[in-house]
Amino acid sequence: MSKSDELKLPREPKFPTHNAPRVWFLTCSNGPIGISLIRHLLAHGDYVTAGVLPIEFEKSEERSADFKEFLEEVGTQPDKETWRARLRVVALDVRVKGQCQSAVAEAVHNFGRIDILFCCHSETVVGTVEELSQNERTLALVQEQFESVFFGPINVIKATLPIFRAKKNGHIVLLSAITGHLGTPGLSMYCASQWAIEGYCDSLAYEVAPFNIKLSIVQPNLEINVLTHKITSAPPMAAYAEETNPAPLFRNILSGLLDRLEGSAEPTTGDQLHSNEVTSLYPPLSKAMKERLVAETVHAVAAIGGHDNPPARHIVGFEGVTSVKEKLKTVSEELEDFIECSSAVDIEKTEETPAPQQTPGQTQAAASGAG
Repeated sequence: MSKSDELKLPREPKFPTHNAPRVWFLTCSNGPIGISLIRHLLAHGDYVTAGVLPIEFEKSEERSADFKEFLEEVGTQPDKETWRARLRVVALDVRVKGQCQSAVAEAVHNFGRIDILFCCHSETVVGTVEELSQNERTLALVQEQFESVFFGPINVIKATLPIFRAKKNGHIVLLSAITGHLGTPGLSMYCASQWAIEGYCDSLAYEVAPFNIKLSIVQPNLEINVLTHKITSAPPMAAYAEETNPAPLFRNILSGLLDRLEGSAEPTTGDQLHSNEVTSLYPPLSKAMKERLVAETVHAVAAIGGHDNPPARHIVGFEGVTSVKEKLKTVSEELEDFIECSSAVDIEKTEETPAPQQTPGQTQAAASGAG
């Protein structure tokens, strides 16, 4: 990638018109998607409550630097007083129920209501099933994965539903990925948590529809979520090493990608994924690269959020649509095979089963036996 390409910013999204400003609640605002979306929403006249994970904001400089810079940008806008009045930042760890409830209550206190809940917090645990079963620490990573991707959104959704039901209007937007359709070697628990939250949301959509509450699942490509949030890697096992195992494990793919991003021959971020210890990192993307990476997803979320008739599921990007089509095609073929096999063992039920006919000799023998 040339320097000029890297510095080229994405095109400005065109947002749909609406009759009144929308009120948003974002569960993760200090990541690239949250920052970009908030900037566009404020410029569009909307109101935003921005949830920020306290430990990232206070103790992780590499994670919080862009968000702190954005807050300074808000103060330099020509209509900065308006921007400040329409933005509230709240401490939010989606894994803590009480914090979800207080953050939602603060949002309603500030702006009177919430129109759109955008669940966009994520973390990625890298490792095969066996690698995540090595010891207590790696087993804990499985719990952490589900706490962030499955239970976290549930906590915020349950805190918001009574507000939506009371006003008989609301829109829940869940940021997932095409891994909600496709399994990925080396990302077993990440895929499992996303399949779980999508199944939850698919069911929830029917339950809350009578209250005029809409639910949309947005599925960008895998790298959108992975490269914009924390990545935690379990220690690799020799049995799954690239030299001996032909499976295209995600650890090796991601490691090579991170090395190319840094463009250095020295030990780089990608090498940390092969450490013998549990390792966490944030991908070293430049600000321009982050903007380009999330632009299409931000456009989709902003266009869908608060729409009168939003899609139940939206796959972002041509590549994602193609991948899911191939998967669904395979599933359709498997179903045809299943129907054929199933029909072979089906027994048709007739209205009346005729009694077996007996020969004269059998009848006489039966009569003698009866006597």
